[in-house]
Amino acid sequence: MPSHTPSAPIGVGIIGLSASRGWAARAHLPALAAVPGFEVRALSASTPESARAAGEKYGIPLAFGSAEELVRRDEVDLVVVAVKVPHHRELALTALEAGKMVLSEWPLGNGLAEAEELAAVAEAKGIRTFVGLQARSAPQIRYVRDLIADGYVGEVLSTSVIASGRGWGAEFEPGGAYLLDRTNGASLLTIPFGHTIDAVTMALGEFTDLDATLATRRPKVRNQVTGEQARMDVPDQIAVNGVLEGGAVASVHFRGGLSRATNFHWEINGTEGDLLLTGDSGHLQFGQVTVRGARGEDAALAELPVPAAYSTLPALAGRGTEMAYTVAHAYEQIRADLADGTHHVPDFAHAVRRHRLLDRIERAAGF
Repeated sequence: MPSHTPSAPIGVGIIGLSASRGWAARAHLPALAAVPGFEVRALSASTPESARAAGEKYGIPLAFGSAEELVRRDEVDLVVVAVKVPHHRELALTALEAGKMVLSEWPLGNGLAEAEELAAVAEAKGIRTFVGLQARSAPQIRYVRDLIADGYVGEVLSTSVIASGRGWGAEFEPGGAYLLDRTNGASLLTIPFGHTIDAVTMALGEFTDLDATLATRRPKVRNQVTGEQARMDVPDQIAVNGVLEGGAVASVHFRGGLSRATNFHWEINGTEGDLLLTGDSGHLQFGQVTVRGARGEDAALAELPVPAAYSTLPALAGRGTEMAYTVAHAYEQIRADLADGTHHVPDFAHAVRRHRLLDRIERAAGF
């Protein structure tokens, strides 16, 4: 394992940091800048030229045209894999073989088998891993989890989620064409649904029984720029219902695109009270979420402001930086785990459990 002392800064190398666009630049880089204890020391991109451009733009001294060069550097303790899903396995394995700690974006692999392989390699080598299921790190979600645990709603009777995926609607951005192809493992099911269902199960427990319907209601979608039609074979309608640990009945419906009505609505009903989370999309990992609740003799729901102890990085909560907000809170938890020897952040083994749930949903739906 790489040597790292709790008091020393964690040297980070980001695979997939581009000067022009991408999740790493919009979320990981500002998140790391906001959290003490991390230093971004290296990056790699698809070509030496693009790596140099990113290094110059962000002031990162070590810029490489290949992941192999990055993982060999002693300055790097933690490798962040922030590229398209089909490349996660190869790059995460490269980092693990070099003995580096790895944070892979979610989904961990292109399907369950890849996730299981990566988790097995990490376990065999005894390497700390983390997976980017950031919705569970959102202050609102951690607050709701604790409200439920503290008995705010009493015994949970049921929960209902209705959400929109932004993407996978009638149109697609040219750079998102790969999201339409099921073989790439990056879909409405694996990305926004995957993040959100992880938060739901963190707060309320796992499914003990479920049924599901998956459908592609728009098999042809339009390129926003060219107007050309493209084939989509991933589901744009996801309906899952079942029973959670403890007996609560759950219903979750995700739709592609955005609705003129409801884009995120999560209701939790109990014997003593109710909670409602609303937001602007089903991407709970970076969406704007408001928590409301009522209990006992309350006649109506009232907003429940999230206590400051949960939201330690308020400067990132506004428009323009919201994609970094929950990612930064996840990095805070990673820093604490490494300093304290704890395991609160989901790792590759947890990612396998989530992949198994998605696989179970697909099999239940016959999709």
